[in-house]
Amino acid sequence: MSVRKREWTTPKGEEKTAWVCDYVDGQGKRRLKTFQRKKEADAFAATASVEVREGTHVADRETVTVEAAGKLWIASAKAAGLERSSVEDYERTLRLHIVPLIGGLRLNSLTRARLRSYEDELREKGRSASMTKRVLTTLGTLLADAQERGLVVRNAAREMQARRGQAANRQEKRQKGRLKVGVDIPAREEVKALVGILKGRWRALILTATFCGLRASELRGLRWSDIHLERNTIRVHQRADRFNDIGKPKSVSGERTVPAPPMVINALKEWKLACPKRDTGKKDADGKPILAIELVFPNGTGKVEQLNNILRRGLNPSWIAAGVAVETGEVDKDGKPVLAPKYTGLHALRHFYASWCINRRKDGGLELPPKVVQERLGHSTIAMTMDTYGHLFPRNDDGEELAEAERAFLA
Repeated sequence: MSVRKREWTTPKGEEKTAWVCDYVDGQGKRRLKTFQRKKEADAFAATASVEVREGTHVADRETVTVEAAGKLWIASAKAAGLERSSVEDYERTLRLHIVPLIGGLRLNSLTRARLRSYEDELREKGRSASMTKRVLTTLGTLLADAQERGLVVRNAAREMQARRGQAANRQEKRQKGRLKVGVDIPAREEVKALVGILKGRWRALILTATFCGLRASELRGLRWSDIHLERNTIRVHQRADRFNDIGKPKSVSGERTVPAPPMVINALKEWKLACPKRDTGKKDADGKPILAIELVFPNGTGKVEQLNNILRRGLNPSWIAAGVAVETGEVDKDGKPVLAPKYTGLHALRHFYASWCINRRKDGGLELPPKVVQERLGHSTIAMTMDTYGHLFPRNDDGEELAEAERAFLA
C-alpha cells in the first residue's frame, strides 16, 4: 500500500495535483483512491491497511447508496416475518426522512461528522427531537444490516449514539419527566367516577382495562377461551395489531395470566350474554349461518374492533360523562363549552392499574412487590417497570416511618 503524488495539466493549461492511495484489497484487486491532501491519503492508507488485514475492508466501488441499502434491509425484514406495522414504520421513515436527504450518498461516506450534519438538517426541516432520534435509530439498524452484507465497514449512527451514551438518555428522561398522578395517571377519585357511570357494551371492556392492566391490542385480541370465569383469571395469549391482524403478544413476557376482581368477572358474565358472534361462513342443516362467539370485545359482526371506535364511542364519552374532562376553548351551537376527556388513550388506564398494584393497602392499593408488578404488566424486564413506575413505590423514609424513628431516638 503506497501513497504517491500525482500531477497533471488540464486542457486549459492549469496545473493540478492530487494524492493517490494505491493498494490491493482483500480479494486481490488493485484499488486507487484519490485525495486532495496528503494527510487525508495517509489517514486512509493507515485505516485501509488494518481493514484489509482483518478482512473487513469495503472499497467505494463495492458499496451502495443509502437508498439501495434501505431496499435490501426492508426486503430482509419482510422475509424475517417482522410485524407488518413495524415494516411499514421503517418504510415510512425511509421514504420521508432518510431517502430525500441522504438517499443518494454511498454508505462509506456516512461518517460521524456527516451524520451530525444530517441531524442538524433534520431539525432545520422541522423534525421534532423525538423524531430525529427515531430516524437516527432506524438508520443505525439499516447500517447494521448493510454491515452483515459486507457493504460497509463502520456503523457511524451506532457509534454516535454510543458516544453520547447515558447522557442523552438522562436528558430525554429529564425532558419527558416522571408520570404524575392527576396528569398522566388517573387519580383514584377520577377512576371511581368513571366506574360509576359505565354501562352497556363498554362497561366490561373499560373495567377490564382498568383493573387487569391489559394493553389496547391485548383487549382487542382477547378470546373468551382465555377467560376463566370460575377461577377469576384472564390469560393474555394473543393481540390484535393496528391492521386488526391477530398475532402473539409483543414479547415472551407479554404472555401471562392476570387475576380479575369480582366486579370485572361479573361484568364479563353479563357482557357474554350480549356479545356479538362471528359468522363462520358455514351453514347448518336448515341453511342458516353458523355463528361462533370468539372475541371478548368485538365489533358488531364479531370481528376485531377498531381502536378508534373504542376511544371515540366508548372511553372518551365515558370520561366526559364522569366529569373528568377539560375545556377545549371552543363552544357548540348552543354556546356551551366543548369538553374533551382529561386523559386520552387506553394506556392511561394501564398506568392507573400499575399505580393500583403499587400503592399501599391503607391507600386502597394492592402493595405488590416490583417483580409481581412486572409480571402482571407483561413487561420484558424489571428495569422497564422500575424506570416507568419506580417513583410510585412506597419508600422506607416516608413521613410516618421518620416520625416513629424520631420518637425512638428522642425517647
